[in-house]
Amino acid sequence: KRQVSTQSTWGIEEYEKIFDKEVRFKDPFHDIKGVDKLYKIFDDMYIKLDNPTFKVSEIVEQNNIAYLKWDFHFSFKGSHQKESFEGVSRVEFNEQHKVISHIDYWDASSNLYEKIPILSFFYEIYKKENK
Repeated sequence: KRQVSTQSTWGIEEYEKIFDKEVRFKDPFHDIKGVDKLYKIFDDMYIKLDNPTFKVSEIVEQNNIAYLKWDFHFSFKGSHQKESFEGVSRVEFNEQHKVISHIDYWDASSNLYEKIPILSFFYEIYKKENK
């Protein structure tokens, strides 16, 4: 397994070495374009979470596209409880080997909504009413 972590000390310059300036990033909460917006998402993650780390267990590559299966490990700020969930990323590279598209696939409902106390309360009510 490979451990991948963008560093909390990285500035926008480090992201610009890896990501194209017009990179598209999409996950269950975001659909943005631009390395500056991507940087803000990761910066915000380091503000809200302790020790966010991706552990990559599988990589499948073909031409300029890679799929990565990963486990995301973290703790919410102020909590000692370790959390994790599984996902897959589809990453596309340009001819300069920079990322032009990064799309994450993971289940936000079971992976985050159920782990945030106030959201989990309302989510459980919703699930019971919609069975």
